[in-house]
Amino acid sequence: MKDLLLALHLLFAIFAVGPLVHAATTAGRGVRKGDGGATAAASRMLRIYSYASVLVIIAGFGLMSQKEDGQMLGKFTQPWIWVSLLLWLVAVGVVLLVMVPSLDKVTAAIGREESVVSMTGRIAASGGVVGLAFVVIVVLMAYKPGH
Repeated sequence: MKDLLLALHLLFAIFAVGPLVHAATTAGRGVRKGDGGATAAASRMLRIYSYASVLVIIAGFGLMSQKEDGQMLGKFTQPWIWVSLLLWLVAVGVVLLVMVPSLDKVTAAIGREESVVSMTGRIAASGGVVGLAFVVIVVLMAYKPGH
């Protein structure tokens, strides 16, 4: 069961978090180019993959509960686990509370042929925060400091 949960955790991370980070870090390109189709697609992808990333968390909690040599693989009290979960919450919060609404506003403004230059920095910075959060999560998951 442990191997199945590990495989699911990794597959969900690759196929949900990968596209989420890609969409977050490249969304600014559509804003800079004034491409309403690109900004609408980025917003939709960010929303879908943010919700899909919950599967990574579910598989991770399942994996933590598995035993190896009589001990659980992880406990929520371990810093690498709770910090990773906190960073995931921050990243998904930035996506759903900052990026998606901003991209929706940008898409509407582009449709009205208004300037969206002022939103480029907000979208790009938010995408950078999301990307950095997931980089730190991967490092924590790989090195498990204090474990």
